[in-house]
Amino acid sequence: MEQLNGLRLEDLSLLAPELTLVISAIILSVMDLLMPGRMKRTYVGVLTIAALAISAAFVIFRLDITEPLELLNQSYRVDDFSNLMRLVFLGGTGLIVFMSLGTVKEEDIQHEGEFYYLFLPAVLGAMIMASSADLITLFVGLETLSITSYILVGIRKKNRLSNEGAFKYLILGGISSAIILYGMSFLYGLTGSTQLSAIRAGLGENLEAISPLVYVAFFLLLAGFSFKIAAAPFHTWAPDAYQGAPTPVTAFLAVVSKAAAFALVFRVMYGVFYALDAGPGGPPIGKDAFLAMAAVAAAAMIVGNTLALRQKNMKRLLAYSGVANAGYLLVPVATQFSLVHYTNFSEFLYYLIAYLFMNIGAFAVLLIVEHSTGETELKGLAGLYYRAPWTAVAMVLIILSLAGIPVTGGFFGKLFIMLGTIENHQYWLAAVMIGTSVISFYYYFSMIRQMFMRYDEESKAIRVTAPLVITLWLCAAAGILMGFFPDEVIGYIQKIFTLGQDLIT
Repeated sequence: MEQLNGLRLEDLSLLAPELTLVISAIILSVMDLLMPGRMKRTYVGVLTIAALAISAAFVIFRLDITEPLELLNQSYRVDDFSNLMRLVFLGGTGLIVFMSLGTVKEEDIQHEGEFYYLFLPAVLGAMIMASSADLITLFVGLETLSITSYILVGIRKKNRLSNEGAFKYLILGGISSAIILYGMSFLYGLTGSTQLSAIRAGLGENLEAISPLVYVAFFLLLAGFSFKIAAAPFHTWAPDAYQGAPTPVTAFLAVVSKAAAFALVFRVMYGVFYALDAGPGGPPIGKDAFLAMAAVAAAAMIVGNTLALRQKNMKRLLAYSGVANAGYLLVPVATQFSLVHYTNFSEFLYYLIAYLFMNIGAFAVLLIVEHSTGETELKGLAGLYYRAPWTAVAMVLIILSLAGIPVTGGFFGKLFIMLGTIENHQYWLAAVMIGTSVISFYYYFSMIRQMFMRYDEESKAIRVTAPLVITLWLCAAAGILMGFFPDEVIGYIQKIFTLGQDLIT
């Protein structure tokens, strides 16, 4: 493995995706101060998308590298795990910013320029989390994403729900970050290092004697990480933050922020706790750790789908749907890699991509309705088929994928994950997946019932913008195409990703 301990000028090309976002954020913030208001509305959003696209191009250039590269004294890795995750972050953020063009109202968000370019440091934090191999850089990335997200949630300063959601998100987010930092401090105290590979080696030297403290560190980290992915019982911030935030920001929290937290979970859990065993007669720490993650996954699936049944607000409904999907996404992490099943990451990433398109598409429909009528309640979908038939058809395709109906990306994503749990003989977890997926049919199909079987004569006409229509149909088509070509997507991920090289150091 090539190690680049000192950061030379020629090595900066490896950090080109991150540097692109940093430079772009600085330039756009200066432009926002100097340009007239009309120019801000025209150019800042477009330039934000351009910056994301350039950053993604640099990532693609480094895709499928032969050996991981390590920078900054092995604290930062450029490997195919981080490259694949960074493409998810950049693609999701690009779609979210694109669909928001032309929908931001000055009376709602006074600083439109800030609204757009603040997505850049947020996704920068996500990218740092995916590439970090050191607890310090992991935490820096986590806080970069978190602090920017707090600002974006509360950017509607005159909106009471936005202020309330941002306040709850800030307080609970700060507590969860403190819990994560406390767990990290145990690992550092036990090993004297903040590098994941050194921590794993240090724990293995005297594991039986220090195993109680290792358990404490694990459960502290699990609690903090569960908050970041909005998994039950650490999900209580999500409904209020989702409801109060502007809809594009809600989509960012539901997709990009959640995906970044999962990248963090993969890095730490497999870099430190995977197959960690104290030997004969000692506690099987690795086995217990992943069993605890499986329990969190089951709780998230049950709680999220159950509480979504009672929701009348679309944002809160999608928040609880996100809690349930956090459980589904956590299952391939918890089932571990084994001799009989080693495609966990491929299954996770396939479903994550499908989840990205499903949720951004659903929020695009919500943004269409909200932009036209100001309504975010479920009843806002009433008679949508009669007011905007093609929008309703696209929403149906997205809902079918969310519910996991054949043949869609959501169906095969859940199917691949469920088959993986069965191969690893975790039948109870597969049963929870099946049962909760059936429960989800009720609230997902309630949206279809509203669109086709309800009609409100006082409903306002639907007005759509070109970016919203393009985003909606792109997401709907992608969900269906992933259902028709699942083997190609999974095969491509497996071709690029290597377990021992890209994840377990």
